[in-house]
Amino acid sequence: MRTLSYLFLTLLFFTSCKESKVIHEKQDMLISNITIIDVETGKLLENRNVIIDSGRIKGITIDKLNTNNFDTLIDGTAKYLMPGLAEMHAHIPPPTTSQERIEETLFLYLSNGVTTIRGMLGDPLHLDLRKQAHEGTLLSPRIYVSSPSLNGNSVKTKEEAVEKVTQYQKDGYDFLKIHPGIQRDVFDQAVETANKVGITFAGHVPVDVGVRHALESNYASIDHVDGFLEGLVPTSANVKADENGFFGYAFTPLADTTNIDELVALAKKHKVWIVPTQSLFERWFAPITADELLNQPEMKYMPKSTLEKWKTTKETSMQDESFSETQWQQFDDIRKQLIKKLQDNGHGILLGSDAPQLFNVPGFSIQHEVKGMQNAGLTSLEIIQSGTINPAKYFGALDEFGQVKEGLSADLIILDSNPLENLAALQQIEGVVVKGKWLSKQAIEEKLNSIAEHAAQN
Repeated sequence: MRTLSYLFLTLLFFTSCKESKVIHEKQDMLISNITIIDVETGKLLENRNVIIDSGRIKGITIDKLNTNNFDTLIDGTAKYLMPGLAEMHAHIPPPTTSQERIEETLFLYLSNGVTTIRGMLGDPLHLDLRKQAHEGTLLSPRIYVSSPSLNGNSVKTKEEAVEKVTQYQKDGYDFLKIHPGIQRDVFDQAVETANKVGITFAGHVPVDVGVRHALESNYASIDHVDGFLEGLVPTSANVKADENGFFGYAFTPLADTTNIDELVALAKKHKVWIVPTQSLFERWFAPITADELLNQPEMKYMPKSTLEKWKTTKETSMQDESFSETQWQQFDDIRKQLIKKLQDNGHGILLGSDAPQLFNVPGFSIQHEVKGMQNAGLTSLEIIQSGTINPAKYFGALDEFGQVKEGLSADLIILDSNPLENLAALQQIEGVVVKGKWLSKQAIEEKLNSIAEHAAQN
């Protein structure tokens, strides 16, 4: 009996020591007493303590923890925690850009809580940046990389389609980028080859392809709501497809909105996500002057030479005799109807602003896109989902990011107020966690000031 008692006490002693070691093991970070936003349900989980270690969310608890066990302590009292946002139509600078400017651009995304980007015009350099970001040797959002552009000039024959699609898949690009100009037979060959080698495709809808055939071809995403307005024009109008203007603007008076439901149903049937980039149509191609846009605070983060080019392009496009504010308003109303119905009855919406594009400063432009989605009638939760859990679903990465959940990557935003009540809260960032690295509000502001100084010199 004494022997059994001794063995029991010995086992208990060693078990206690083992548990004690786990409990008192030094962790990277503790975010204490914070309210977590469950982006799947919209519920608020109050007074949670979030443990982060080795770049991942190790635990979430309501239990009081010993703060001595953590290297970094963040007091989340009266603050809100949500997953980092995804910019699903981003652009990474080309290899002709300096390394310093590339790193600054990636930081601009992070400064606004964008912890994942889908680069929409790929280059071999971007594959290396993706690797560095994954390994943590580059301060950057998570990167997904498209292939170089497949367009009417780069892919003119079926043979070229087979060759390039096969090569881009071997090179390791995450998906193919479709641009305008591809003829339908060449497009079909590209799709057939993509399906064969196992790579998805996304982007524009070439005029010769048309939105219905594009949807039936199972795009992973159609960006800019491209091709949809043209798809609303009745066959009886006998229009020339290549006279559609800026994303169908020229056909606005001919659009029959009773056809919207048919296109939305096709998008749902073929599981095609939509990336609206609505801010592009409310800033570049819109009745707002270049000077008004240039006066916005975030422009100081872009080089002067870039701002001058944006101003010239904007003024040239707005001088087109076909542009009228009345027609633009009708064009914009139709786009918002499409976006709303694609959210309600389609496969879903992904948040993306097309940055850096004209007057869309990386990171900051996602705030304008959020406002555009509000104007289209999406709820706060739907908009937040479009930039968090929806991109995770799109990439098949629900076990990696998109929620504040144990085991997932620690890509997080701490906010001063509840974005479900007012989406302006997304601009009131207390700090960003990227792969477990803490970027405080002060650190972000200091880096932004440095970027602004550098931009002013260029």
